[in-house]
Amino acid sequence: MQENYNPKEIEKKIQLYWESNKTYKANVSAKKKFYCLSMFPYPSGNLHIGHVRNYTISDVLARFHRMLGENVMHPIGWDAFGLPAENAAMENNLSPKEWTNSNIDNMRSQLKSIGFSYDWDREISTCSKDYYKWEQWFFIELFKKNLVYKKESLVNWDPVDNTVLANEQVIDGKGWRSGADVEQKKISQWFLKTTDYSSELLEDLNELKGSWPENVITMQKNWIGESNGAEVYFKTSLEENINVFTTRPDTLFGVTFLAIAADHSIVDKCSQDVVNFCKKLLKNNNNSKKSDEKNIDGIFSGIYAVHPVTNKQIPIWIANYVLTGYGTGAVMGVPAHDQRDNNFAVKYNLEIIKVISNKESDNDVYTGNGEMINSFNFNNLDNISASNSILDFLLNNNYGKQVKNYKLRDWGISRQRYWGCPIPIIYREDGEILAVEESELPIELPDNVDFSKGGNPLENHPTWKYTKCRKTGLKAIRETDTLDTFFESSWYQSRFCSPKDDKKMIGDEANYWLPVDIYIGGIEHAVLHLLYARFFHKLLRDQGMLSSNEPFKSLITQGMVLKDGSKMSKSKGNTVDPGALIEKYGADTVRLFVIFAAPIENSLEWSDHGVEGSYKFLNKLWNTGYKISKLPKINTNLDLDQEKKLKIIINKSILKITDDYGKRISLNTIVSSSMEMLNAITKALQNNNISSEVIFDSYKILVLLLNPITPHICHELGSLLNISELNKEISWPEANMDFINEDQIIIVIQVNGKVRKKIEVEANIPQEDLEKLSLSLDEVKKYTVNKEIKKIIYVKGKLVNIVVS
Repeated sequence: MQENYNPKEIEKKIQLYWESNKTYKANVSAKKKFYCLSMFPYPSGNLHIGHVRNYTISDVLARFHRMLGENVMHPIGWDAFGLPAENAAMENNLSPKEWTNSNIDNMRSQLKSIGFSYDWDREISTCSKDYYKWEQWFFIELFKKNLVYKKESLVNWDPVDNTVLANEQVIDGKGWRSGADVEQKKISQWFLKTTDYSSELLEDLNELKGSWPENVITMQKNWIGESNGAEVYFKTSLEENINVFTTRPDTLFGVTFLAIAADHSIVDKCSQDVVNFCKKLLKNNNNSKKSDEKNIDGIFSGIYAVHPVTNKQIPIWIANYVLTGYGTGAVMGVPAHDQRDNNFAVKYNLEIIKVISNKESDNDVYTGNGEMINSFNFNNLDNISASNSILDFLLNNNYGKQVKNYKLRDWGISRQRYWGCPIPIIYREDGEILAVEESELPIELPDNVDFSKGGNPLENHPTWKYTKCRKTGLKAIRETDTLDTFFESSWYQSRFCSPKDDKKMIGDEANYWLPVDIYIGGIEHAVLHLLYARFFHKLLRDQGMLSSNEPFKSLITQGMVLKDGSKMSKSKGNTVDPGALIEKYGADTVRLFVIFAAPIENSLEWSDHGVEGSYKFLNKLWNTGYKISKLPKINTNLDLDQEKKLKIIINKSILKITDDYGKRISLNTIVSSSMEMLNAITKALQNNNISSEVIFDSYKILVLLLNPITPHICHELGSLLNISELNKEISWPEANMDFINEDQIIIVIQVNGKVRKKIEVEANIPQEDLEKLSLSLDEVKKYTVNKEIKKIIYVKGKLVNIVVS
């Protein structure tokens, strides 16, 4: 064994060994399975340090579960379609395919250089025809079952990317990728019936409690947005009546106007001035969520509705605060009991009628509970009882119905761009809209496209879109929209189970591997990708391809990597090149740092000093192994008490670290515990009073415990020091409970709330003795000398906090 640590030499050798031996190939077996997956990357060209953190977390967990003897699948692939490839093609005079495949080659090499334990035989790329063929096949199946449809609708239009965005892709009125102000535009496009699954998507979140972060569950609940209420029928002077959804039937008698969305069907029957105003609202994306008077905007439609109970005429207004597509696109204006309605009524001088008494205050707007007033036969009832009574009254008189509404909309999946999966639909010259024959799949993209004209190159292609109907021979035109790229990323976790299957979209192996046991990715995907993936999984289940209800059993959302307090970006000039770090320090150092620097869910602040510290730790680990390799087999200068203490430290560490990898998934604390173990081992080496066998066994356990995080150095140390456990099917160490002294506990000693030392004491030590011991510690004295001790706080079995002036 050489004395100096040489990561470059070690890591290349070990990676070649893993690759040539297909060490991480996964197959279905009788063993307990563990499917570990990180959200796969978009092949932008180079890995950034955020990628490294994400993929290191999943790799650490995959390696740990392998050492437990579980059958681990840890795949990787490429989310390869998307607009950036088109932009790069225009900038670099390359085809999107060439640009994408070149980037994949580069990023694959980078991933391998970090030592991730992927089953590379399962690698998939969503821009491969072998992948999107099945996507087209599934689209046709959904088309046959009326789960996908086309209609003209108001859509979110990104004027920079020149494409439609789903609601989830509009963040604060801007395109999620371009940052452009999103406009409203009416076009004909394809939709998936997400709303058919609203109730199930909401209810099944209960299955994920405790396994998914609570904030992600809350975000999805809010996005699905269940509301229970009534749909009230308002007659108008036109042929078309207006149905209005409300969650507050108790306020029915306080309605003084109706407010409708700018794209409501009744707008077409209004004057040209009103129509023009609505067009302006829609174009400017002016359906504002802000409800203050300054941002309120609207216009009187010129049409009146009739109150279903009082027969009073009620003006119908177009208002920018009515959300397009939610409920019926119309709301009751109750200015006495809704702040938004009140702002609107005040601005346009509309009537305000109070129907719920507020005895405590005379505020203009009262949204609380109280006694009904100005409500005919329902006066003097409390408003909660009245709400049920009014609902019954509406039902009995056919003035309305009880309904459950959701904010979730059907998923618009059409995109007006080239680099995406072609939609397998043709428009026949006789007007028929048909799915292509299965034998024609895959419908491939043409290579010779012109991006110089702008817009969608498929629409402008001279030949590609022209075809014939196989059944009739009639001329036809292909659909030139492509699928939203979230379509690809909604089912890739299932395709990983049988990526080479050319007979089925999803093979039988999927029911062995799915659901994914741990899924790792950013919180920014809480609504977008994760909701779509859950929906898609249920579609696949209902088509008989899967047996599970949810795609991801457990979810980890890792924090961002920051530098100087800001998110890393090229424009800020604060990026870190993982390749340069690996070249200088080795992959294990980078892996160790990104695990140690912060808890998984927190943001990680980049620190060059921290990287240096990680490198020094691995050098110390290596040097300690070198010294142990030179130890004599027999050591006569033994201190059995010290030997026992070392065994206690090591065995307690096994228990804690096992829990940190498994139940707690607290990976950063594993590194700090490992550092404490190494310090104890090096101290024993220096004192030379513990048997060589005990020191070697202690060091061997440390190497095994660190193996998931720093696999290259641990593999090499295992080979050089003959740590045979690393080659066993179950290689995880077990604690010897004889050395887990339940009579001893760890107490944290603090001064003014800051930890100064941790000590091990008898579990039944009297409080007075513990306080005296704490005050006598050198680590405490330096902070208490010449200071007044105001009080000592004792939390039994946990900590002593000495408060000084």
